[in-house]
Amino acid sequence: MTTMQEPFDTAPIPLTTPSVRRRTALTAISVAAGLLMIALNLRMGVASVGPVIPAIERELGIPSAVAGLLTTIPVFAFGAFAFLTPALTRWIGLHRLLALTMVVVAVGIGIRLLPSPVALFGGTVLVGAGIAVANVCMPAVIKQDFAHRLGLMMGLYSTALFLGAAAAAALTVPFMTALDGSWRGALAIWAIPAVLAVLIWTPRAIRAVADSPGTTGGPVDAIAEPRDEPRLTMLLRDPVAWAVTGFMGLQSLSYYAALTWIPTMLQDAGISVADAGLLLSYSSLPGIAAALLVPTMMRRIRATWLPVLLSALLSAAGLIGLLVAPGGAAAWVWMTLLGLGQGAAIALSLTYIVLRAPDARHTAHLSTMAQGIGYLLAGLGPIGLGLLHAAVGGWIAPVAALVILLAVQAVAGAAASRDRHVRS
Repeated sequence: MTTMQEPFDTAPIPLTTPSVRRRTALTAISVAAGLLMIALNLRMGVASVGPVIPAIERELGIPSAVAGLLTTIPVFAFGAFAFLTPALTRWIGLHRLLALTMVVVAVGIGIRLLPSPVALFGGTVLVGAGIAVANVCMPAVIKQDFAHRLGLMMGLYSTALFLGAAAAAALTVPFMTALDGSWRGALAIWAIPAVLAVLIWTPRAIRAVADSPGTTGGPVDAIAEPRDEPRLTMLLRDPVAWAVTGFMGLQSLSYYAALTWIPTMLQDAGISVADAGLLLSYSSLPGIAAALLVPTMMRRIRATWLPVLLSALLSAAGLIGLLVAPGGAAAWVWMTLLGLGQGAAIALSLTYIVLRAPDARHTAHLSTMAQGIGYLLAGLGPIGLGLLHAAVGGWIAPVAALVILLAVQAVAGAAASRDRHVRS
């Protein structure tokens, strides 16, 4: 069976003196700080690109369709590279692998400084690859290190994702202005948080190395298992795993489709480019609040499907409102509803990965399946919505398609919300 050390907050550590208790508490806080710093970086390298795409197009002389790949490539990378995580984990170990992902993200962001389109797109692929592996590792590490603090940590994790994306979207253009219009310099600044994450997380990674090896001879925090035990193949036949995967994929599709096209939708309704960007950035604020509160709400509501339904209804109301009455103060109301729905859905999807797995090994495999397949599906959202908009020449059909997908998302989420585990 799995060879893994006990979570530090549940292992039988004798707390006999105040100094030991303080040391244990400080260890937990430092590990939590490292995880949250990593979480902040899981959207910064991607969200920072969108605001400077016009500047990239002008300087490199590339069409909008090609420049748009800079935001589409990472989403597909999140899915494709996720499937490498189980093998990398068995070889390197969970905690060291997390540190390595931040190194890859920092290097990828740094490469984009080079004056070459190849460096720009190649660095973007590296950023997507690093984030993809970290996406999969994070739920497993939280399950292992914070087994009795899952609600709190998953809420903070989801909140950190929104904070990182919001900071990158809001600050990249001011950075570019401060750097005399250098979009490369503005993008490169976001390597600094990745380096800080490596520094903060390194003590935990070193402690994992210092621990005695498991019975397999590999890293003690590796996802170790018998050779003849099925891994992802078992989950591919598990309805619980498919419910979690479907919910993850559909909420990600809705999120990235809206992130890509809502500014254009608002501009087509007569809202200025600056105000459209401001509205999109603002939606992260209610998203942060929802992501932080949803895990607590889940513990207090007996009807497990209710948060899923509420998140879908809020998102649908926001989208329909933007279509029907996008102007004036109403736009802020619709973006508030959309942000609340998206934040709740992201928090729910990540929390279900942890709750529907009995241990860290299953969490890692379920995370691989849900985020690998889910993000490959999500990458089709911006493309499909753009093609539909081009075909019909308006936004009624694209918004209707998203609302229909939100209904399917609610069904998948309701199935994922049932209190049961994937098959062991």
